[in-house]
Amino acid sequence: MKKITGIIIALLLMFNVFAQDGLNTVTTAVPFLLIGPDARAGAMGDVGVATTPDVNSMHWNPAKLAFNENDLGASISFVPWLRSLVNDINLSYVTGYKKIGDKQAIGFELGYFSLGQITFTDVNGGLIGNYTPNEYVIGSAYSRKLSDDFSLSVGGKYILSDLTGGQSAGGIETASGKSFAADVSGFYSKPIRISGKDIDLAIGCNISNIGSKIKYTETATNDFIPINFRLGTALGADIDDYNKVSIAFDLNKLLVPTPPSDYDSRNNTWSSGMDPEVGVVSGIFQSFWDAPGGTKEEFRELMYSVGGEYWYANQFALRAGYFNEHDTKGGRKYFTFGMGMKYTVYTIDFSYLVNANNNVGATNPLANTMRFSLTWDFGGIKEIN
Repeated sequence: MKKITGIIIALLLMFNVFAQDGLNTVTTAVPFLLIGPDARAGAMGDVGVATTPDVNSMHWNPAKLAFNENDLGASISFVPWLRSLVNDINLSYVTGYKKIGDKQAIGFELGYFSLGQITFTDVNGGLIGNYTPNEYVIGSAYSRKLSDDFSLSVGGKYILSDLTGGQSAGGIETASGKSFAADVSGFYSKPIRISGKDIDLAIGCNISNIGSKIKYTETATNDFIPINFRLGTALGADIDDYNKVSIAFDLNKLLVPTPPSDYDSRNNTWSSGMDPEVGVVSGIFQSFWDAPGGTKEEFRELMYSVGGEYWYANQFALRAGYFNEHDTKGGRKYFTFGMGMKYTVYTIDFSYLVNANNNVGATNPLANTMRFSLTWDFGGIKEIN
């Protein structure tokens, strides 16, 4: 049977496995779809569903696109990934939007995830060749304001996951995994007054990657893609003419089946939990009550993040945040920090991730992750002229 050098790294990426005991992680194919691609959100603990609209709203909540103040924008982001383990895995992301009048906007995204080089060998260890697995996503969305305070968005995307380059394993041919998916999101933003102070309140919701399962061989079981529910809120205020601050909070839950406990072949049932081999729609609904540990485990599947942002003169930003995932569901816990600088029509953002899981033996392949983003605000050109 052919083997792949670096198979441990591939498993980490495909199944979000972290080196801890007692895990019952919810696993999917193409987990790169959940990687926050931009440095602004990356510096705020990966919050983004209700933060102030920007060009990267396409990933976090496309409904925000209709609230963008400028007519046109684009962004390029680069994320070196799992640098604590390897040095050749990265995510490249391009996105943009165009306003259509005052109430509508369209957006697009293109993501490329490179998993680094692997080596194929035969059963005798002879070299067959090298290959770089890669995954793509290309998508678009339409956002429309239904009132001055509320907008909705629908979008679609095509996902391609090529992990083997068509090589066969154990005499079984492999192929690229493909899927079509949809996003549905909403955004509410309204100024309010708290203790005599004007505050910008925002609430956002995004159900992303609602799509078909992926398969890599004709004989293998089809895998769910990471259908994700994100709900969050944000508050922002101008301290004076030069200083403004905001804080945001997000909750996340994967809407795919939780792995059950041991299978009882005599009774053709699972000892605890539910059968994970169900359709996409059934899997979405089942994900709310299928954890083997009951309600307690269901709440453990909630991931939360909180982040803050400070702007001076709308030109210089400081950001910080925190992300938490329960130890039995992966144990990702990290602090994030970053900054941004805006000059005329350009904005440069940077973020850095620090491991915050202090459990004995806990490791975090995301430690020291950096993100870089460059944004163009084409609407700002008119202001300069």
